[in-house]
This record gives sequence, structure tokens and C-alpha cells, in this order.
Amino acid sequence: MNNPSPKESPAATVHCISVMRGTEAQDRPIEPAPSQQRRLLLASSGLLAVLILAGVAWPTLRDFLSSERAVPAAAVRIATVARGRFVSDVSAQGTIVAALSPTLTSVAPGTVSYSVRAGESVKKNQELAHIDSPELKNQYAREQAGLEALDATLQRESIDLRRKLLENQKNTDTANLLLKAAQREVDRTEAAWSLQVIPRREVDKAHDDLEAARLTQRQNEAGDGLAHESLNLDLRMHRLDRDRQRLVVADLKRRMDELTVRSPVDGVVGTLAVAERGAVAANAPIVTVVDLSVFEVEFAAPDVYAGSLRPGMPAEVAIGAGLAQATVAAVSPEVRQGQVIGRLRFSGRMPADIRQNQRVSLRMILDSRDGVLKVERGAFIDSGGGRVAYVVRDGQAVRTPITVGASSVGDVEILSGVADGEKIVVSSLDLFQGAALARLVQ
Repeated sequence: MNNPSPKESPAATVHCISVMRGTEAQDRPIEPAPSQQRRLLLASSGLLAVLILAGVAWPTLRDFLSSERAVPAAAVRIATVARGRFVSDVSAQGTIVAALSPTLTSVAPGTVSYSVRAGESVKKNQELAHIDSPELKNQYAREQAGLEALDATLQRESIDLRRKLLENQKNTDTANLLLKAAQREVDRTEAAWSLQVIPRREVDKAHDDLEAARLTQRQNEAGDGLAHESLNLDLRMHRLDRDRQRLVVADLKRRMDELTVRSPVDGVVGTLAVAERGAVAANAPIVTVVDLSVFEVEFAAPDVYAGSLRPGMPAEVAIGAGLAQATVAAVSPEVRQGQVIGRLRFSGRMPADIRQNQRVSLRMILDSRDGVLKVERGAFIDSGGGRVAYVVRDGQAVRTPITVGASSVGDVEILSGVADGEKIVVSSLDLFQGAALARLVQ
């Protein structure tokens, strides 16, 4: 189109503008392609799924964000708290020892000669050794001579006693005879005085003689009794001296017999404490005999159980693949190096194939109860001090205060903090580092 010249009229210009056309007639809606519709639908569905998953996973995500630590589930051991029979026991290591292993000693200084060798089997009353003791033999000879001297002295005193008793009896008989004669003289003078043939003074003299005879007779009787008691007392003292010396000699005779050392039991010769023909002092050990027919178990338990262990408690001894029943026979009253020493005695028949100094495991039953809330024993007791546990709920471990009671080899009594059926971590709690809440990750 040509531009209008300046000479053209305004009306002509207006006409030219009115005949220009717009683009409305050219605009029309365009339908989207099928592939674009699918992409929109998939995008909407994905967004909706993300929103749904976010809503479902929000609690887990919230717990994940609120957890203080993440602990691998494979690194912990979990057990279930349950009620049942609880047996409180003590485990210890023990050694088989002979219940009877006497050590025989020397009764006097001397020289030893053995009749057996170490490790040799012996029977009861079999001769083991002989002690040559000149000192004891000399002492026995002296005391035997002293006994014979006391026997002779006692016999002499017995003879003197009988002689003195005879003299006293003679004096008593003489006094009785004089008394009878004085009585007859009084009777005669009384008869003569009645006939007035003798003076009165003779009658009085006869009465005086009678009283004197009576006095002599009484004194003789009293003196005879005292002399008899005195002589019997002297004789008794000599007899006691003789009996005392006889006891001394009997004891020396027993010691002389014990110079031949004999086995008190059937067993095996353990140790020869002195060399052959060696010198030995009085009361020094000579030989040890081990009785292999009766064994016991010597054990050492931690001193924390010193107040709980007592004689008569039941126990089990693991010997090989079997268990032998036993009872606590004795417990030492003192603690040495943090341990208390005791002995177990087998109940019933002695187990076969056991040997001196054989190592065994044992378990002593302290208490047995039913209906006790318990859990498997683990390192959580030591690492948590027995005051805290981690309760497992929905893949998380929650720190929970607890109170524990008695413990055994396999279980721990729970007094408070957790309920029956709950699960707790029984392995070491060091991985949690005291966190209040931790998640267990696979």
C-alpha cells in the first residue's frame, strides 16, 4: 500500500484505516496431543503417591529425626522378659582332692628307714617306715626302772602297814585285857567291903584302876583308828605315785610302738618328706598317704558370696559329659585374696574315673523360686550398673530405669522397670553412650 500524499483529504485517510483486518479470525483452540496427557497424568499420580508416602512415613521420619544415636541391630543382643522358675546359683571352678590324706609325723627325734616308695599302693596298718630313736629308748628304760622302784616301795609300805596294824591291835587287846582285870578287881573289892574285911581305900583304889583301864582302852581305840587312816593314806599316796609312773611308761611304750610308722588307711604313698636314713626331729612330717577311695571338691568362690554359702547347700559338679550331685561340706570362715574357699562332698555313689587334682566346673544352688520376672543374663548388668536397660519398641531402644535382684549363671531377676513380654537389650550398653532414645538400623 502506498502512503497517501499530503494532498490527500482526511476522509480518504480514515477510509484506509477502517479497512484493516485483525487476527481474531485467525485464533482457534488447539487440542493437546495424547502423549502430553499421559505425562500430565503420571506427574499428578507421582505427586499424589509422594504425598501419601510422606504421610505414612512421617512418624518414622519424626522418630528418625528425634533419635540421638543409630546403633546396628546386629551389634546388640535382645532378650524377652518373662516369668518363670528362677534358680539363683554360683558357678566356680574346683579341684578334685582326696578327702583323707593324712601326713604322718615322727614321735621322737631319730633316723628314718623307709619300707615303701612314693606312689606305691599300701594297705591299712602296713609298715611304711621305722624310726631309730636312742633318746626315746633310753627314756623308756629309765621310766620303766622308776616304775619298778615304785612298785617295790609300794610293796614295802604295804608290809609296814600290816606290821603297824598288828602292833596297834596288840596294844588294843592289852588295854581290853587290863580293863577286864580292873573290872574283876572292883567286883572283888566291893564284895570284900560288903563283908567288912578290907578297908575302904582298897575299894576306892580298885575303882581308880578301873577308870584308868577304861581311859587307856579308849585312847588305844582312838589311836588305832587314826593310825589306820594315816597308814592307809600313805599307802594310797605310794599307789598313786606308782600309777602315775605306770601311765608315763605306757605313753612311752605307745611312742616306742609308733616308731614303726604304719598306714592309717588303704591308699597310695604320696610324699616322702625325709631322705632315706635321714635325721628327723620330733613331730616333723615323714610320709603322706592319700586315700583314693573318698574324694571331695575344693573350690574358690568370689567373696561376695561368702555370706550366702553355707554347709548343706545342694550343688552340681560337671565331670566330663555328666553331672554329679554334691553338697557343700565346709566353707572357710576367712576370705583370702578376694575369694572364699570351701569343699563339696559327693552325694551318694562316688563318680567313676576321677583323679586327684582333676579340674572340674561346679554350680551351687543358693535359691529356687517360681513366678519370678527374669531375663537372660548379659553384659548390660555390668555396663549399666544394674540400674538401666534399653527397651526395644518399634525398632527403637528406649533408655529405661530398672531394678535388678538376684542373679544366676543364666538369668537375672527383674524387680521393677520392665513388664512381662517386653524386649530389652542384654548385650553391652556402651554402644548407646547413654542416649535416651536410639534407633536400631539394619
